[in-house]
Amino acid sequence: MGSTILLIILVAVLLAVLPAWPYSRAWGAFPAGLVGLIIVLLLVLKFLGKI
Repeated sequence: MGSTILLIILVAVLLAVLPAWPYSRAWGAFPAGLVGLIIVLLLVLKFLGKI
């Protein structure tokens, strides 16, 4: 149950960092890339049984 909630929160955060407004387009891919890296790290830890 906890991992499902974590997955839903991470997907919501990933959608939130997409550049949707003109001022945020100058940020580039940094916010989405950072959240993507965090998601990958959490998935690796989940599969290794650390979470």
